[in-house]
Amino acid sequence: MSLTNDMISINTIKTLDGAFLERVRRTPDSIAYRQFDEKRQVWVDATWAEMAVEVGHWQAAIGAEGVVAGDRVAIMIRNSREWVVFEQAALGLGLVIVPLYINDRAGNISYIINDADVKLLLIGGSEQWEQLKSVKDDIAPLKRIIYVGDLDDVHSEPRMIKATEWLFGKAGVLKKRHGDPNALASIVYTSGTTGRPKGVMLSHYNILWNAWAGTQHITVYAEDLFLSILPLSHMLERTAGYYIPMMAGSTVAFARSVETLSEDLQTVAPTMFISVPRIFERALSKIQAKLATESEVKQKLVKKTSDIGWHYFEYKQGRASWSPKLLLRPILQKIVASKIAERLGGRLRIIVCGGAPLPEYVSHFFIGMGLELQQGYGLTETSPVISVNPVEDNDPESVGTPLTDVEIKKNMNGELMTKSPGVMMGYWNNESATQAMIDPDGWLHTGDIVRIENNHIYITGRLKEIIVMSNGEKVPPADMESAILCDPLFEQVIVFGEGMSRLGAIIVLNKEHLNVINSHSSEYNDSMSRDIVNDVILKSINNQLSAFPGYARVEHVIVEETPWTIEDGYMTPTLKLKRNEIMKKHEAEISHFKK
Repeated sequence: MSLTNDMISINTIKTLDGAFLERVRRTPDSIAYRQFDEKRQVWVDATWAEMAVEVGHWQAAIGAEGVVAGDRVAIMIRNSREWVVFEQAALGLGLVIVPLYINDRAGNISYIINDADVKLLLIGGSEQWEQLKSVKDDIAPLKRIIYVGDLDDVHSEPRMIKATEWLFGKAGVLKKRHGDPNALASIVYTSGTTGRPKGVMLSHYNILWNAWAGTQHITVYAEDLFLSILPLSHMLERTAGYYIPMMAGSTVAFARSVETLSEDLQTVAPTMFISVPRIFERALSKIQAKLATESEVKQKLVKKTSDIGWHYFEYKQGRASWSPKLLLRPILQKIVASKIAERLGGRLRIIVCGGAPLPEYVSHFFIGMGLELQQGYGLTETSPVISVNPVEDNDPESVGTPLTDVEIKKNMNGELMTKSPGVMMGYWNNESATQAMIDPDGWLHTGDIVRIENNHIYITGRLKEIIVMSNGEKVPPADMESAILCDPLFEQVIVFGEGMSRLGAIIVLNKEHLNVINSHSSEYNDSMSRDIVNDVILKSINNQLSAFPGYARVEHVIVEETPWTIEDGYMTPTLKLKRNEIMKKHEAEISHFKK
């Protein structure tokens, strides 16, 4: 089947709402979005023309609220057609979008609404209202709260209105405007692992350019079908999983949830999938758990398939020579790898992973199974993509090569500096933070320590995440944590040791892989048994650290019973662990180890 390249050029549009209008004009009858209808239990399609009608209605309703161009409006719902409709309606009126994570803490939401002076807020239903209720008296700037789901407890909040009632009788035609590409389009609050979130100001051109530049590295066709799982409040999903498909004329299907992702992959059968490492780590963990119940022969066959597939990939990339074992690859692909591909829908053309470093063992497995997995890198402050691995020049140890028009360099600390049309306008209401982030010549400090070889960027550490031990040795906790997590026994881990002579780790065990310590679990409450279990855990940890220097050994362990989550405040909405908060929780135990 021939594929259609119908990419909208950034030379023909000026604004994000302009991109939507151009797509509607070009392919009105093509499928724009696919969404699961919970009541009817079916997937429902919407064409670009149908989306345009909806946007027109929503513009009439928003306009009736008395907002003016430049006002801020917020979205706090799951990925859906309504997310897109609300954003496009608001952008078409010159409003500024403030995306909120649906599972963020109430204090953060209140802070953002007040900091950005948000006038309108779109929420899903009971789940989001439960979060907002505790701070409803603290969000005075809000004039209206619109909800799209089911909600019973609304009588105590006069600002609340159901979307169907709000839209009733508001017939409107989609507005066309001549907007300024350099005008503020969105304020995206970083979910930072420490301190208050900062509002990243992104212009229409910042986001449009980044979407276009991404397609110069990875080609996207009108026939492509994206499965959207990362929240649209995350800039990777918004730029790459929403605006790139819009500019290419592709279809986007909205996954129902992380819990139903496996089923959605098989039902939707996407050709494009964008996510963060944690999703791939979980997928591999489930595959490994199932494999552990299979025969030893089957386990060896899967490993051989992955190893030979990886060698074939390296051979294609020009980094390995041909080997006679590659003759086995077509057979292994058919009897083993194809089964893995089928679990992911069977049609995946490209998988993009970003947001954090992808552990080597994860990329080796999926690439070895014949999947095109491209790792990328960026920051919210860069709209967000800085680099991505092209299909023909893919080095999974790197985070890719810079996008078109992206400049990179290292400063004297080895920190990556970047300059591009995607660099933010600055931080909202925070000039001092802006000046600390972007120097007078426009170079942005990424905070990542890198090496640059053959135009590829390799992340080697974080400026602010280096542990300095009492003996003066310096260790990168993130690298050690990635290595430790290669053992499926571990679900989450934080390495600590600042000012200590020996390193420690706070770990959460993966309950699906507890067989390694089951022999000790019956007497776990006994102190001697706990010591034995800790010894088993420490051995497993240090086996994963064998490639690190001798001083990079973990000698203290703290075992957590339950995983760290966003809800308990130990994880950001982008699934990054809040190192300082977790360590504060165990301050007494860590202090004991320092003695």
